[in-house]
Amino acid sequence: MRPHKTIRGKLLYTSKKLDREGIERGREHFAITVHQDGRRTLRAHCEIDDAPNVLRDVVLTMDKDWITRDAFVRISVGDKTVGSSWFRFEDTYAECEGLLNGKERISERIEYDKPSPLFGTHPIQGDAMHLHMIDRSQGPKVEIYKNFLMSSLDHRGATGPSLVTWKDPLKIEYVGEDRVTVEAGTFDALHFCYGERNSDRPGSNETGEHPPYEAWVSADGEFIMLKASVTGYMMTHYELTELEIIEGD
Repeated sequence: MRPHKTIRGKLLYTSKKLDREGIERGREHFAITVHQDGRRTLRAHCEIDDAPNVLRDVVLTMDKDWITRDAFVRISVGDKTVGSSWFRFEDTYAECEGLLNGKERISERIEYDKPSPLFGTHPIQGDAMHLHMIDRSQGPKVEIYKNFLMSSLDHRGATGPSLVTWKDPLKIEYVGEDRVTVEAGTFDALHFCYGERNSDRPGSNETGEHPPYEAWVSADGEFIMLKASVTGYMMTHYELTELEIIEGD
């Protein structure tokens, strides 16, 4: 008997820059376990080939309300280990235990009134799952979030990992329902945008401003990333190329 549901997939990272249009620049393999009580665990292995190359391994568990409760993140940059850390999220505080640069031991704690609505660990599939928090009952709308937690403020997630707070307001827009075709198939989709859609602001990793990031996720309640595009200085595209769903018994 298999009491849980398993979702496995692969996302291809490609460039949209004029001199690299369509060139593969990375990939992400992910697996999601959906438990009978509503908990779900994401396991993601992410590879960014652009120098210095980034390897990221993430294991993250959400409760039935899609609030992250624990996570593990390991980062390698330029084939050198940057750090590995474990995170725990309770109703009134978050804590982190980690090892950075092979020798720096960290122990962190942040207190709050209620859990962060999201914990950003940088897998593209993780970004898709966080969109569950957007209220779609009234149709297209924009919500603004601030003071949420992340493992790194770097746009490639190539620092830390440690407990950091994104303090600037983050605008997330629910655009509406859609139907998209990607290499993995044709799906009913929900269209969102992190940031200001159709903005020509280029963004910068140095200033922390992320360029607009549009995402189409599955409309089946699982929030699988189907495709996404980031404009500005990044000019990247992500697409689901493989998907396997194994239902529980």
